[in-house]
Amino acid sequence: MVKKIAVLTSGGDAPGMNATIRSVVRTAAYNNIKVVGIRKGFSGLLSGDMEDMTPRSVSETIHKGGTILYTARCPEMLTTEGQDKAATVCKVLGLDGLIVIGGDGSLKGGLSLVERGVNVIGIPGTIDLDLCCTDYTIGFDTAVNTAMDAINKIRDTSSSHERCSIVEVMGRNAGYIALWCSLTGGAEEALIPEDKQRNVNTCVNMIMEHRSKGKKHNLIVVAEGIGKSAELAKEIESITGITTRATILGYLQRGGSPTALDRMHGSVMGYEAVNIILKGKRNRIVIYKDGKHRDIDITEGLNVTREYDPFMYKLIQVLAI
Repeated sequence: MVKKIAVLTSGGDAPGMNATIRSVVRTAAYNNIKVVGIRKGFSGLLSGDMEDMTPRSVSETIHKGGTILYTARCPEMLTTEGQDKAATVCKVLGLDGLIVIGGDGSLKGGLSLVERGVNVIGIPGTIDLDLCCTDYTIGFDTAVNTAMDAINKIRDTSSSHERCSIVEVMGRNAGYIALWCSLTGGAEEALIPEDKQRNVNTCVNMIMEHRSKGKKHNLIVVAEGIGKSAELAKEIESITGITTRATILGYLQRGGSPTALDRMHGSVMGYEAVNIILKGKRNRIVIYKDGKHRDIDITEGLNVTREYDPFMYKLIQVLAI
């Protein structure tokens, strides 16, 4: 019999986390399971910052960005002492399962508890889409749409002043947001960590080629993992003589009401996480693969690697001609 579970959000917040929490709480309530909401991620687990949650606790939250359970980094979970203490707290609480919503760092924290006998079910929640075991992570679609909306506005002023605009988007060490924003925002160049061949020279060549064909303005999207957008803008302007401005979108991309896609994935993954525990499975990650939601072993999932596919970058080049 599954009697009691807990849920926490850890690491960077992502739009759709509240939809996921809501789904976990209400699916558990439907099955007469008590839910403990742990505030501030693993930090709250260690300090005992938690509350009992009911269907009422998650009322009017599906449309909200951020996370109602709050989130925080927890350096203590990188230590053996911290991991031991967290596992002890889980056992004292009598949990039949701990649902961790977050990115790879959060799920690695969950894995350390698995090694200490805690049943951890992971849900991929990160705007970066950098968990290789899944085709989708909660928050990605909203982040891309937010960035794309900003790029649309930047294009207006870039066009009016015949400038070159550089837009830096988030994504940590992954370039997926940059690639999607480049394609959907009509950019001519994307600089991403996965492709080391692109640099200031390739950008300058692209700008001059397109200007020679009559193009009046240019748009380059830079991934966070590349960075140095302001320096890149100065270098391009110095070489080409074209006014170049850099805009770093930053944490703007993490906020806002989640899109329908993020609400859907969050709701399904939350439901699946509870049902995984009900089925007696242990230590799994809920993933979205080949058009279906499924689950895999948490250790296996965190060891999956993904090769860079240049298809989308090639498409950006073709459509920017």
